[in-house]
Formats: sequence, structure tokens, C-alpha cells
Amino acid sequence: MKHASRTRRVLAAAVGLGLAAALTACSDDAAGDGSVLVGLITKTETNPFFVKMKEGAQEAASEHGVTLQSFAGDYDGDNAAQVQAVENIIASGADGILITPNDSAAIVPALEQAAAAGIMVIALDTPTEPADAVDATFATDNFLAGELIGEWAQKRFEAEGVEPRVAMLDLNPNQIAVDVARNQGFLQGLGVDIADENQIGDEDDPRIVGHDVTDGAEEGGRTAMENLLQRDPDLNLVYTINEPAAAGAHEALKAAGKADDVVIVSVDGGCPGVENVESGVIGATAMQFPLEMASMGVDAVVEFAESGQTPDPDEGLDFVDTGVELITDEDIEGLESQDSAWGLEHCWG
Repeated sequence: MKHASRTRRVLAAAVGLGLAAALTACSDDAAGDGSVLVGLITKTETNPFFVKMKEGAQEAASEHGVTLQSFAGDYDGDNAAQVQAVENIIASGADGILITPNDSAAIVPALEQAAAAGIMVIALDTPTEPADAVDATFATDNFLAGELIGEWAQKRFEAEGVEPRVAMLDLNPNQIAVDVARNQGFLQGLGVDIADENQIGDEDDPRIVGHDVTDGAEEGGRTAMENLLQRDPDLNLVYTINEPAAAGAHEALKAAGKADDVVIVSVDGGCPGVENVESGVIGATAMQFPLEMASMGVDAVVEFAESGQTPDPDEGLDFVDTGVELITDEDIEGLESQDSAWGLEHCWG
């Protein structure tokens, strides 16, 4: 992403002043000396993942003595509110924008306007489409997160001499980048061939019972699990896009009298999910670190404001890896992991 000359303060005066009051979901979360301004835009204000992300940004902003303004969509998928937030931040003359896109493609024109105003833009957690619409993406390696739980499941079932029959509980029909990466990583870890690099999986493999969507919610996980149990009552392995969906899947399995016969694996690392690892509801999860994403993002904006230096992503990927850890209380030989006690010390939400 190319930057225009740094004339944001002048630009702010030229942008409609009504924008400053137009978006009610804004707050000055850390008030610095006014020399550096960071805008944070999350998908929602209620998801614990984004609550923790906001906390990370607040802590980093306070440490640097810079001003942080935060915004959020009203619901997951609310692109209009995020576009308005970008416009508001441009009007404020910010140095940088940190954003978790609700719509990876639809948000790009607004981010291009920010870049033209000389503002550095970093995507957190969810990449834009195309990825180079921002200066960098600070996120979990979602393919690796899926691969870790897939490899754990594969080795566990192999040790028992059991062929997995897999139900896959995805996010939504749109197959966003996070959904695709986690699915494909899981399938590769499990040893399933991936037919199309742009799709979430290959249902032609006899081990895959089928896919259903959850919207990343507990109720969605319950419904999806009920649907896939009707398709194959003998399934024995469940992949879920996140831990709320895993909790819903467990409730459906329990209601069907199958909770003890099915292994669930997931991705997130939220405290309720790690507690479910500890209790045996989830066999293994991959922990991500939203606080780290946001604090690293603030650090990068401060560096940019002071020196003009943009992040140095992994070569050719426009991507900065913020870490992932396999959390399980069932150790698998040859596979590094942390137990639930460690997970509870490092979880979020």
C-alpha cells in the first residue's frame, strides 16, 4: 500500500465535520498528548475476542502515551458501520487504522481513501481481499491453527486404530479467508487431500461426513451438529470453526447420548473454551492471541508516526504471525502442546 504525503491534519479540516458525531460507537479509550492518534475498528463490541483485542490496544496506547479511538460494527458482518468509522478516523487526522474487517472486500475502497490520506492501515485477525489493500495483516496463522488440531486428531485416532468420520462445523456460506484457512489446515493435518485451494474442504473423501454452518455461535453449532448427526449417527470426530460452535455441538451430542463417543476439536483459546478442554468437552483447541495482535498494531502505528517505517511482514505474504498454541490435556507424542492449566493462564474472554 502506497502512502500520500502526510497531510492528515489539513485533510481533517476539509472533511465534513458531521462525521465526528455520526458514529456513536466511538470512544477515546486512551488519551495521549495528541501527537499520535490510532483508530481501532473491530467487528463487534460484544465478542470476547474483540473485547480482549480492544484491551490490548488500550494498554499499548497508554504505554506509548498516544490517543486511541475505538469503533465497532453493530453486528458481525456490519460493513456499513466500519466504512463510516474509517471516514470518521480520516476526518480526525489519525496516523493509523487497525481494523478487523467485517467484509474483507467491501471495506477496501474506504481503506484506499485512508491510504490516500497518508494513514497506515493494518488488518487485525482477518485479512482484506486483496491482502495488499493494507500495509500488513497481524493475525493468527489460521492454516497452522487448523493443522495443529487436525494432526492431533489424526494421531489420536491412528493410535486407537480407528478411522475418523468427520463432521465439519464451519462459519457461514461465504467461506471467508479465516474459514477456508482453518478448514484446509485441519484437513491437511488429518491427511485429507484438498481439492480446491479456494474452498473449505473436499466432501468426496469418505472420512468427511459433511459440512454445516454455525455463524460461529453456540446455537448454530447445536443446529449444525443435529443436522450432521441425522446424516451419519456414527460420526466420531467434530471440527468446529470456534469454541462457541464447539459448545453447541457438545450439547447436541449430549442430547443424542453420544457425547462420550465423539471427539471435538476447535480453534480460539477463549477462557470458556479452555475450560471445556479441562472438562473434556473439547479434546484439543488452537489458542490465538488477540491482545498481542492489537498491541503489536499500536506499536507499528507509533513507529510509522515517528519514522515513516511500515511493518516488515513475512516475505511475500503481507502477514505478521501473532502466534498460536495447541491446548490439550491429551499429549500426543511428537506434537508440541500446552495443557489446560497453561491455557487458563493465557486465555482471553
